[in-house]
Amino acid sequence: MAKLSAILDQIDGGTMLLPEFQRGYVWNRDQVRGLMRSLYRGYPVGALLVWETDTTDQAVRGAVGARGTRSLLLDGQQRVTTLYGLIRGRPPAFFDGDAEAFSGLRFNVETESFEFYGPVKMKDDPRWIDVTALFVDGPTAVAKDLHAHPDTAARFFEYLDRLQTLRNVVDREFYVDAITGADKTVDVVVDIFNRVNSGGTKLSKGDLALARICSEWADARPMMRNNVERWAADRNVRFTPDWLLRNVNAVATGRGSFSALEDVSAGDFQDALYKTLHNVDHLLDLFSSRLGLDHDRVLFGRAGIPVLTRLLHSRGGRFADQAEADRALCWFVHAAVRGRYAASGETTLNRDLETVDRDGIDGVITNLRRIRKGRLTIDPQDFEGDGRGSRSYPLLYLVSRTGGAQDLLSGRPLGADTGAIEVHEIFPRALLAHAGYSRAEINSVANYAFVTPSTATALHGREPGEYLPGLATRESQWIPDGLWRIQDYPKFLAARRKLLSAAANEFLGELMAGVLPESRVLVPVEVTEDAAPPDPRTAEVAALVEELAGLGYARPLLDEEITDAETGKVLAVAEAFWPDGLQVGQGKPVVLELDPEEADLPRLTELGCEVFTSSDALRGYVQRLGEVASGERTSGAGFAEQTGGDGTLESALFLMIARCQAELQYNPVQLREMVHELGALDTVRRILNSATPSDGFRRLWEEQRLDLAVETVALRFPALFAPGELATARQRLRDAGVVAAQG
Repeated sequence: MAKLSAILDQIDGGTMLLPEFQRGYVWNRDQVRGLMRSLYRGYPVGALLVWETDTTDQAVRGAVGARGTRSLLLDGQQRVTTLYGLIRGRPPAFFDGDAEAFSGLRFNVETESFEFYGPVKMKDDPRWIDVTALFVDGPTAVAKDLHAHPDTAARFFEYLDRLQTLRNVVDREFYVDAITGADKTVDVVVDIFNRVNSGGTKLSKGDLALARICSEWADARPMMRNNVERWAADRNVRFTPDWLLRNVNAVATGRGSFSALEDVSAGDFQDALYKTLHNVDHLLDLFSSRLGLDHDRVLFGRAGIPVLTRLLHSRGGRFADQAEADRALCWFVHAAVRGRYAASGETTLNRDLETVDRDGIDGVITNLRRIRKGRLTIDPQDFEGDGRGSRSYPLLYLVSRTGGAQDLLSGRPLGADTGAIEVHEIFPRALLAHAGYSRAEINSVANYAFVTPSTATALHGREPGEYLPGLATRESQWIPDGLWRIQDYPKFLAARRKLLSAAANEFLGELMAGVLPESRVLVPVEVTEDAAPPDPRTAEVAALVEELAGLGYARPLLDEEITDAETGKVLAVAEAFWPDGLQVGQGKPVVLELDPEEADLPRLTELGCEVFTSSDALRGYVQRLGEVASGERTSGAGFAEQTGGDGTLESALFLMIARCQAELQYNPVQLREMVHELGALDTVRRILNSATPSDGFRRLWEEQRLDLAVETVALRFPALFAPGELATARQRLRDAGVVAAQG
């Protein structure tokens, strides 16, 4: 056992550190509130697990040049980091994350609740005490306003006792379990770490592969992290550490699977990392200067880059000549458009790495051409994607940048004047929506043009028939003649896709043939946000994202194309996508898809995604997560005490949803949304208490077999329902014609 104060002193003294293979701080504010609430009330908050080892040869965070035996935190990083930040008023030395998650916590001496500072609610109310100030300055110092204020003076000593109780958490004893012994290698410890963190932040395969390297070369992970941050800052391109590790693996071993790193020494890894950084920088220069792919949104096909870093490695860091470089770029574009690594990515990558080692870039080009039955071309349907998250958008951007597209009004080459361009919708979104076109049609990439910000403002909302007839520049953006009436929109899209595909093939043909002049170099431009106010849906999603970010959740990918990793099929272009969970490394991937009829929701669910088809449903789900984390709800479903140890009401409903999908071949979207938004018990009660069902509810009940779901849940959890409640509800629904008499 160890007192919390002693643990914090160990961190100050550099004897309790963090192993370098651990990921950073990921807790949000509700989890911080929940921990303090539990400590204040004396609830169990779990034990700590440490690895006692000689850190002379271990990669650690939290001290420079640590030597001798130290305690490395394996389980409890989030809790210890939170408590250190709150009590010391600063993050610990090993901190890697957002300190705002534990900054500004307040304690209400009257209600004994914890909330983060809000000026409207707390500014003139002395009952809200700064928790960090309490630990740093003591109860008497922070309580002086309580004694002076007429509304709190009478209960001053009661409040003071509560403050002392809170401050006494530094004397709370934690059970600390230690892993010791010479046989406890980093591989063994990483395996233990993943087992004890089954409900927390899991290490990825890349983390596992890097753990051993870090034990021999402490700077491995920091150097990778620093360069990922450098690319984001200097080039506006965001890569993940796993992506960089994949490239290092390709350079070091010629393989795509991380298991290949098992036999790579730290010295060889270091050498491969330096060469990889050089190769990636060189490729990013080529992507920008030869293809015009100069920022994060348009750099598609990243999974294929390890093939090129491997090829560069075999060439000593430079292509043999400009012709080989251009053929490599041509292969890269075609691989990206075809989603070469969307399905069975690691297997395909291993195959291409073997080919490029044996036959160079011409070998992987031949393989790709063979898959395409000899045709390595861009087709009109390759521009059928909708939204900026589809792979059609980078292709359109590439064609516009390399094909000499001109600003529609000024006639100047894109980026020549301001260095900034915007996306312009040729047919205004509002007109298309009013005419009844679907979301996919409205968001079609073939309706996009690129213009200067001033032109975007001047043309916003105008019908194409008003301004296109007098613009010769429309040809430079492959805008077909004549099809400018709203009723001609589908024909316009089809015609423009043909023009765009022809332009793409002309450019890529020059790359493949090696006849593109070396002097043809593109200068990066900035794609700015649309000057026009966002449409209601975009504004809705943006507001939701900011709301969740304010609560400490990760920022999602917006308008993101989600593909099936097994088949390569595009399942959705989601409004928002959290591939690593709402908190990185915790929970399932989360998808917000506001047009469920245009997505394969059953397959997304089957692949383990949490799918939401309304912002309110996701907001309700997050609210309940927060209530659980802060201790205001008893379990994930909120009904653990009522349902006992054999599962929750929510899990029963989701099991029924899964059975509906598997056995009845339909996806009960509405039922899922109700559970996410309302919680399980409120969902069931709302269904039971529908005294006058609408036609929509009647259809929902019949199509989704809600009677079956409710019946099953009620039989499993009879204690949740009053005597006769289910029978009465079914009779009411039967009288309304919703439930068949024989039901």
